[in-house]
Amino acid sequence: MAKVKSTSARKHRKILASAKGFRNARSRRIKVATEAVLHAGQYAYSGRRLKKRDLRGIWINRISAFTKENGISYSVFINKLKGANIIINRKILADIAVNDKKAFTEIIKASQK
Repeated sequence: MAKVKSTSARKHRKILASAKGFRNARSRRIKVATEAVLHAGQYAYSGRRLKKRDLRGIWINRISAFTKENGISYSVFINKLKGANIIINRKILADIAVNDKKAFTEIIKASQK
């Protein structure tokens, strides 16, 4: 007869592989490791959404810092951009502000026209 491979052993190996790097029983015992892996998955899911929120805050801070150097507040700058029909997202604006200050000052001048 052929050897029957255990599906539960395969599941256990998969869980323990996911729990690799966890401390103590969380990386060794199946019950504890299963709970740890489930919670880690929940934290990872919510963390991916929080990362987007955090990055947007960083972009806004960078844009704000460079607009203040040019004598205009962030909120006024964004309002004037919308009024001038200039459509650039905050990620690109922050990148331009950090890497190309001349272009950023040109954008500020264009928004004030």
